[in-house]
Amino acid sequence: SFLNILDKLRIKCTVKECEEEISHEKYGQHLSSHKEMKDRELYSHINKGGRPRQHLLSLTRRAQKHRLRELKRQVKAFAEKEEGGDIKSVCMTLFLLALRAKNEHRQADELEAIMQGRGSGLHPAVCLAIRVNTFLSCSQYHKMYRTVKAVTGRQIFQPLHALRTAEKALLPGYHPFEWKPPLKNVSTNTEVGIIDGLSGLSLSIDDYPVDTIAKRFRYDAALVCALKDMEEEILEGMKAKNLDDYLNGPFTVVVKESCDGMGDVSEKHGSGPAVPEKAVRFSFTVMNIAIAHGNESKRIFEEVKPNSELCCKPLCLMLADESDHETLTAILSPLIAEREAMKNSELLLEMGGILRTFKFIFRGTGYDEKLVREVEGLEASGSTYICTLCDATRLEASKNVVFHSITRSHAENLERYEIWRSNPYHESVDKLRDRVKGVSAKPFIETVPSIDALHCDIGNAAEFYRIFQMEICEVYKNPDVSKEERKRCQLALDKHLRKKMNLKPMMRMSGNFARKLMSKETVEAVCELIKCEERHEALKELMDLYLKMKPVWRSSCPAKECPELLCQYSYNSQRFAELLSTKFKYRYEGKITNYFHKTLAHVPEIIERDGSIGAWASEGNESGNKLFRRFRKMNARQSKC
Repeated sequence: SFLNILDKLRIKCTVKECEEEISHEKYGQHLSSHKEMKDRELYSHINKGGRPRQHLLSLTRRAQKHRLRELKRQVKAFAEKEEGGDIKSVCMTLFLLALRAKNEHRQADELEAIMQGRGSGLHPAVCLAIRVNTFLSCSQYHKMYRTVKAVTGRQIFQPLHALRTAEKALLPGYHPFEWKPPLKNVSTNTEVGIIDGLSGLSLSIDDYPVDTIAKRFRYDAALVCALKDMEEEILEGMKAKNLDDYLNGPFTVVVKESCDGMGDVSEKHGSGPAVPEKAVRFSFTVMNIAIAHGNESKRIFEEVKPNSELCCKPLCLMLADESDHETLTAILSPLIAEREAMKNSELLLEMGGILRTFKFIFRGTGYDEKLVREVEGLEASGSTYICTLCDATRLEASKNVVFHSITRSHAENLERYEIWRSNPYHESVDKLRDRVKGVSAKPFIETVPSIDALHCDIGNAAEFYRIFQMEICEVYKNPDVSKEERKRCQLALDKHLRKKMNLKPMMRMSGNFARKLMSKETVEAVCELIKCEERHEALKELMDLYLKMKPVWRSSCPAKECPELLCQYSYNSQRFAELLSTKFKYRYEGKITNYFHKTLAHVPEIIERDGSIGAWASEGNESGNKLFRRFRKMNARQSKC
């Protein structure tokens, strides 16, 4: 209590010009504050009259140097002692710390980017990726670039000319290469980018008029660009297989070729030539790369997603109708000539600092049946010669559903065309047609006799859709059902599928519709419209067998992904054929659809030959078509109407 009383005693401050009375308890603190003030006054600048002192930033550079000379000397001494003389880093760090202490993090981040040499602007390649991924046309991108620059005062996005320069390094025609022996009728110049698809086409007045716009890359330059894009994967693959990275080959590159027509790309308006509202895209995918090592071949690269649009490289694009045979041959013939020349030559290309040798194997598998028949000179899909793999007629295929082997080839089609053209045995048209098995035009693109998984799916789904309609109409009881009754059944089916399966009726069967239609749930929904229990069982068994067969020709590697179903395929296909010829005899007596024949007769042989059907499908090219439509829509000159 005595100490409490002592602490509360008031004492007058002894410092000159301080009249303050403070309690004994706080007297020590008060005296120390006087001491701090005195110390501060020793260092404070005394303005001895004259004009007021100016702020540091408003001074000239010379005056700033003069005022900060003492601080600069101290910082220099610290930098030499602690940081190896790096004054710049010390000053920058001080500035960063000062900014972050005041929570000015954005400015600090920009300063840090400059310190690391990144700058605040984006790299031209990044800007190009942004432009492409957001589907901006050049004019739209330029507008954005100008606006951002005007608002921020900084060049964050790069100008269009910088994007074009960056693009050149990503497109064919950038990397030097050589062919041994040189390609026949192909220029040795390697700096060839996008070229006109009609270049080199000499037209006379009497020739067929080519009303089209076509752009393409030279095939060899496009392949080189694709290989250079994959440089890291190739070198990593060699390392994974314990191969020396200095091996120069020869590397064997297997290429999948795809070609497909697109209907309705009619968004373009304005000036320019009148072109068809259809387009054709030709593209390729590098499927695998192997290297000869000793007596064996080691696979160092295999495409994991062979049906992705990312690995499907566009080669030629034309605004033309795929049914226009003359235009198709005029545009694609130079490509095919380059392809034929590359088969007999080796590519010399620098990869990883070493000149390496590449050979190419081309496999044309990404074609739907319509285009295969077009380019291989066969009659159209409705022909009695039902198959593009064997010589069976529709009647033969319906009687012997399962047991057929692949006999057709490009070379044989060429020979048959010569027989058709010259008729050496002087036969009648019917006998001659039977001799050449439906070859009636000159084949001009070599395709591999195969099945396109996507179009097989679509074709079979369309056939199941017809079976559903016929079952609802009870055609198995009464084959002579009227057109009106069939139409009524179709409307009932469409309405029920929309209600139960959320499937909207379509004019043409699409891949997504086909995938959704072919399911057990769909069959159960359809069975609700069919009265007879026996027909329920037949339909369910037919769909069940189909769903067991489908993964075999849809998967990229059936031996790994569905080995059991692969083993059961022959049994399932025979049972499926048996059902068609008994329970569904009303539809398949003396006839069968093209894709049912291929699915039931040829799948095991193709898988034995190629290892897969799904991996060699045209799906990647179809995905690319979707992108093309999107770009065309975004970049078109829109109608003023």
